[in-house]
Formats: sequence, structure tokens, C-alpha cells
Amino acid sequence: MIRIILHLASHAVVPGIVARVAYKDRWRKAWLVMMATMVVDLDHLLATPIFDSNRCSIGFHPLHSWIAIGVYAVLTAIPGTRWVGLGLLIHMALDGFDCLCMVWC
Repeated sequence: MIRIILHLASHAVVPGIVARVAYKDRWRKAWLVMMATMVVDLDHLLATPIFDSNRCSIGFHPLHSWIAIGVYAVLTAIPGTRWVGLGLLIHMALDGFDCLCMVWC
């Protein structure tokens, strides 16, 4: 249960830290855009059960696929979509870390 709470909190805290460090003048806007990318988890609604604490999201859900992650990386190279891509990559990295924790933590 603690792992799940920490994982969910990290989805708000880590983008906040990245926004604050990388975009000092516009950190609030950058953080809000990155937080908006959390809608990527709507693809969990396609799974049965919707939530499974022992399931790795990476490679399982459509918007958590390796192809999607590649698209998110491309978004970081485009100035107008950089924050969206960054938010999505942070989300995928945190989900990937959670997958590792299911095995090693």
C-alpha cells in the first residue's frame, strides 16, 4: 500500500521538481502542463481489472507501449510540445521504476 501511495505522489512531485529546476520563470505553467499529461492513465480503463497493483503498465496499456514512449520522446524535441512530451516521459519513467520495484523492492 505504501508503494502505491508513493508512486501516485511521485507523479505530482517529480514533474514539480523538474518544472521548478528547469523552468524557473514559468515553472507553474510547465508543472500544470505536465500534470495534465496524467490523463494518459485513461488507457487503464481498457484493462480488466482496471487497477491491478501487481501489473506493470509499461508494455501492457496502449498509451504505455514502447511505440507511444517513442512518440513522447519526439514530442520533447518540438518546442510547442516539449512540456507535454517531458510530462509523458516522466510518467513512463515513474511507471517503469514502479515495475522494477514490484520485482526488487
